[in-house]
Amino acid sequence: MTTALRLTRPRPVAERPLHVTEIPDPVVGPADLLLEVAACGVCRTDLQIVEGDLLARRLPITPGHQVVGRVLAVGSEVRDWSVGDRAGVGWLAGTCGHCPACRSGRENLCPDARFTGWDVDGGYGRLMAARADFALRLPDRFADLDAAPLLCGGVIGYRSLRISGIRPGERLGLYGFGASALLAIQVARHWGCEVYVVTRSAEEQARALSLGAAWAGGYEDRPPAPLDAAVTFAPVGRVVVAALSAVERGGTVAVNAIHLDRIPEFPYDLLWWERGIRSVANYTRRDAREFLSLAAEIPVRTEVEVFSVEAGNDALLRLKEGRIAGSAVLVP
Repeated sequence: MTTALRLTRPRPVAERPLHVTEIPDPVVGPADLLLEVAACGVCRTDLQIVEGDLLARRLPITPGHQVVGRVLAVGSEVRDWSVGDRAGVGWLAGTCGHCPACRSGRENLCPDARFTGWDVDGGYGRLMAARADFALRLPDRFADLDAAPLLCGGVIGYRSLRISGIRPGERLGLYGFGASALLAIQVARHWGCEVYVVTRSAEEQARALSLGAAWAGGYEDRPPAPLDAAVTFAPVGRVVVAALSAVERGGTVAVNAIHLDRIPEFPYDLLWWERGIRSVANYTRRDAREFLSLAAEIPVRTEVEVFSVEAGNDALLRLKEGRIAGSAVLVP
């Protein structure tokens, strides 16, 4: 038996829906790894699953999809992992491998994709199983605590930059400045982009400027220069409209959110001149490998606040209230 923080019924995090539970050790299939969890990042997607904004796919479930662990056992078919290796596990738990999306390098769009902490048990516990071919090698330069936030916020932020079409030296807008944007701005600055940050928090505005933003303001403010592209991180539809109103002709707004409240009605003139809105759905293993290599090269700096696994409800509540500086990480 092992210990995990389990969700049995989605409800507001203030009601403390996660409970420490003894469960059987994970079943390790022939293509799987058994991991002893060293750290697991806390993501807004976890919050949306726990509160029911994202409909549950399996209950009970152990949340958590930014997992750093050590390999305790390998399945009989696994050849490229060994006991004692350090491995990362992200949101994408597995795909079918043979549908048109998978065959064309777009496995993030696989209709049979399974997701960590949503379809299969995640890292809010002591042990977890993961498909070996979807586990990630982690750069040695990152300690466990620092590596965990890279596995969702970092990877999906990187994909969002790519989807936005931003090119080195161009003007980029970041709307919302939580854990993912903290990492994305470092990539954008490495590429020589001029970054404009829009966030409601004066503290986050100051942090953005300290990380090299050319300007930072609130949602009621308009960036002082037209943007070539923008990425929205706040899960609020009106922020998408604000970003669209700030991009130049031909610019794209990439929406980095698995759930939005709604996008309000807006005049077609904001979309005219070949502006575009694109959602960002999951990531591919290629995205993850590229980002982790780039993160080590830059190197990307993470800011973490550590909680015990038993304090997972507290971490999620503080995330919801905007009281996490950087990323929350659970440690067994």
